[in-house]
Amino acid sequence: MSAAIAFPSCTMPAAARALRDEVREFIAAEKPAGTHYTESNPEFSRKLGARGWIGMTWPVQWGGHGRSTLERYVVSEELIAAGAPIFFHWVADRQSGPLLLRFGTDAQRARFLPGIVRGESGFAIGLSEPNAGSDLAALETRAQRVAGGWRVSGTKVWTSNAHIVQHMILLCRTAPRSADRRHGLSQFIVDLHAPGIRVNPIKNMAGQCEFNEVVFDDVFLPDDMLLGQPDQAWGQLISELAFERSGADRFLSALRLYTAFVDAAGADPSAAEAALIGRLAAHLWTLRHMSISVARMLQDKAPELEATIVKDLGNRFEQGIVEQCRALRPAPVPGTPYADALQQAMLYMPRVTIQGGTPQILRNAMARALGLR
Repeated sequence: MSAAIAFPSCTMPAAARALRDEVREFIAAEKPAGTHYTESNPEFSRKLGARGWIGMTWPVQWGGHGRSTLERYVVSEELIAAGAPIFFHWVADRQSGPLLLRFGTDAQRARFLPGIVRGESGFAIGLSEPNAGSDLAALETRAQRVAGGWRVSGTKVWTSNAHIVQHMILLCRTAPRSADRRHGLSQFIVDLHAPGIRVNPIKNMAGQCEFNEVVFDDVFLPDDMLLGQPDQAWGQLISELAFERSGADRFLSALRLYTAFVDAAGADPSAAEAALIGRLAAHLWTLRHMSISVARMLQDKAPELEATIVKDLGNRFEQGIVEQCRALRPAPVPGTPYADALQQAMLYMPRVTIQGGTPQILRNAMARALGLR
């Protein structure tokens, strides 16, 4: 049965609109200069936790604040647009916490969620592997049953922040392969400082280490760190990806370049520059409304198809900003805001295509959901 695509329109409530001004005042006072949202600053994360801006939608019972998904959207959108260094807690707030709320035990929730809310605990995502990439059904990391738990061996790669945060949600194979490639996968909560784990930072083209290779060498995981049901993690993973793929971070990574291009074009842009500025603004506004629609739906369900569409369109939009700005202004004056933004975007945009699923994986998922394959 094929799914129907739906992006219902919604209006920001008064509480969310008022919150936007509060967040902007906080950013003006507290954000370190010259940062990007993909950078980690544990001190800044703790300040956000103290303001109640992590775990905003989670139940008060588990340390959350019981606020709406649209209020959370406003906070995350403002922080990302301003380049606030939020990545220490970002993955935990965006998807690891919601995954624990939906599939974890009460003991797991009580143990991990309050630290996330305070901005003290960060999580990484243990998905991609050297020989599997975005084809998660092909992963080879295995967990074998032993007395009192599991023994894990294998390697994960492109694991953002594993060298900084304390924990990981690990996806691995717990049953032999079968005709159903998605069966036999399980998720575990992993202490990244446990014996047998090696975290090897990988230097990117910009000379920075944001993601890592994580090697598991016969690592023991106790039974109480199994997340959800054994061998049934594919469904858990798909619901998690709805949180990962639909947010403002999927189309605002190149916002700095866009605004710098507008400033460089000035009050009298050429016809081609004016056309590009208008076209990108229209695309940005459309993606934003689609993303807000998904945020509202996340209050009640996991809109996997719509989230995947936002991610795929966001990929193309962000890549297009770099290509089109560079085509019209290829040789900026060194040291200017536009030159700096263009250089950063050229170095970082290739990863946009990979993180959260490659275009081929995303479009295969959309085709299956729509009954096209």
